[in-house]
Amino acid sequence: MTIEVRAARADEMDQFGLIGAYVYAGAFGDGPDNVVSQSNRPEWTLCAFDGARMAASYSCFPFTMRANGRAVAMGGVTAVGTLPEYRRQGIVRSITTRSFADMRERGQAVAALWASQAAIYQRYGYALSSAMVTYRIDTVDVAFADGNGGSARVARTDVENGFEVMKKLYIEFVALRTGYLHRSKPLWMNNVLSSNPQTGPLHVAIAYAPNGAPAGYVAYHVRNEKVAHPTRAQELVVKDLVWLNADAYRSLWSWLGRHDLVGRITWMRAPVDDPAPELLVEPRLLNPQPRDGFWLRVVDVPAALAQRGYQTSDAITLDVAKDDLAPWNGGRIRLECSPDGAAVAPSQGKADVALSVKALASLYSGYRSARQLAQWGMLDGDDAAVERATRIFATRHAPHCPDHF
Repeated sequence: MTIEVRAARADEMDQFGLIGAYVYAGAFGDGPDNVVSQSNRPEWTLCAFDGARMAASYSCFPFTMRANGRAVAMGGVTAVGTLPEYRRQGIVRSITTRSFADMRERGQAVAALWASQAAIYQRYGYALSSAMVTYRIDTVDVAFADGNGGSARVARTDVENGFEVMKKLYIEFVALRTGYLHRSKPLWMNNVLSSNPQTGPLHVAIAYAPNGAPAGYVAYHVRNEKVAHPTRAQELVVKDLVWLNADAYRSLWSWLGRHDLVGRITWMRAPVDDPAPELLVEPRLLNPQPRDGFWLRVVDVPAALAQRGYQTSDAITLDVAKDDLAPWNGGRIRLECSPDGAAVAPSQGKADVALSVKALASLYSGYRSARQLAQWGMLDGDDAAVERATRIFATRHAPHCPDHF
């Protein structure tokens, strides 16, 4: 058996869709024209073929990710699947290795994905680089400890009239954050703006500051007969919540709490640094459930370090361990950074800290600090160097990506 790794042709995308249908058990549709095939383009794919038969699928969206105030080119890895008769043969490893080289050539310094199983992707150098929280709270429990429910005016609008306002608010909201994606129209449509007969239509409410300027929004669905309650059987599912100031945040939560027939507000993907637990009078009634977020892989260490944002002016030399899947990454790298930008160059000098490319992904995103990694034996360096690395790679906000891909 000879396996060929190449991009799929347009007339082979039906096979791409059918592999996704089988591997994900119909989660994205059962036929060849499902979400998997329709949301990808042939030129983004890298698949394995046994003759004319597609044995494994893989695709890489051309995304841009926020990285502590800067934009980083990112490969969004998706639709990874192998038919069972071709598994345990190293096919995904071959595709992944080739894909990293392709990403580097395209200027995509990092890769990210949503991991179906962590064990698959950790061996390829991916690190868990964010977490999120699911909230489920009754509207009668939406009350603030200090009694301040916000002063912004909140008004509903339809998607057609509200989209441009939402887009501008989102761009401002994510500007200094990490992990959020630059949303193209298809990304908006496939995530926040998506709806189906089961979810019902999408609703949008915009918060306006006292001066009339838009200051936040919430996008949500509402459906009846979702909660076992005799008078509040509706469930309100938050799809996206964006806020530019604390008053807008409080006002949007108060708006949600005014839905008297809703017995449960569900927000599946709240960031871990969301302020609701600090603001509500009974935070445990959010019923918070932690969940994994996205997984990050540094594809091109010098480019990734140079493109990231930093809050401090400093310098450090990293010794990155040998990277079998991306051999250009190993070695010593000197990083000189400031809030205005960063310069990166190979170094022959003594390393301040040493770590693997997987540990670097955790550090890069701000999900783990150098201090944590050192305590866990995943980063080597003396105390002063570890503290310096902790300061250099600190992020303004916890990393988060609310968009599935």
